[in-house]
Amino acid sequence: MADVVPAHPPVRVPVAGTSDHFPVRRIFCVGRNFADHAREMGAAVPASKADRGTPVFFTKPADALVLDGVVPYPPGTRELHHEVELVVALGADAPAGELPVDRAQALVYGYALGLDLTRRDLQAAAKAKGLPWDTGKAFDHSAPIGPILPAARLGELGTRRLRLHVNGQLRQDGGLDDLVWDVPEILHELSKLFALKAGDLVYMGTPAGVGPLQPGDAFVATLDGMAPLEGRILAA
Repeated sequence: MADVVPAHPPVRVPVAGTSDHFPVRRIFCVGRNFADHAREMGAAVPASKADRGTPVFFTKPADALVLDGVVPYPPGTRELHHEVELVVALGADAPAGELPVDRAQALVYGYALGLDLTRRDLQAAAKAKGLPWDTGKAFDHSAPIGPILPAARLGELGTRRLRLHVNGQLRQDGGLDDLVWDVPEILHELSKLFALKAGDLVYMGTPAGVGPLQPGDAFVATLDGMAPLEGRILAA
């Protein structure tokens, strides 16, 4: 038996400081996971943990990852927006059934910096009609990512700050302690809906300050204790 079309190779993200690579299975994304970003998008902000409801999830295809930082300006939009994010890489399969919060951290292999690029005009049009966000979120080159740093080398996330500069100007700045749902809680909630596996990535959500990117713009994402993710936007 033979493949009727050529098989596409898996996407592999470099592991920082090594020659190893992390093969990617799926990409899960969390929406509105910083209270300040939820406010700027016009969404209600929970007053307490008891009022959080359930997280907002969406997905991107693995081949949307950008490993070299070079992003062609996408077709079909005039409003390409940046959203800087912490990315969680899973190194083990979750057990069958609902993953307990106190066992979730054991699944984490490491962390990376990423951008959830968004065709904001297409997303807004879909939201207005109650339609899925796929055209606004899951397009080609929509998920720049930096090397994955093993969790043991980074240590506790704590109050580390996530920042994005565009053309040298600070656009986004948020502490990870401001996440509405932290990493173990998000993995717990995802496990209610999906079978989590080694090779999965989770983009954890973005702080306030999202805004437009234009051809020629240069971006630098940083998180305390990690090497920066640098990139640029090219003409279509």
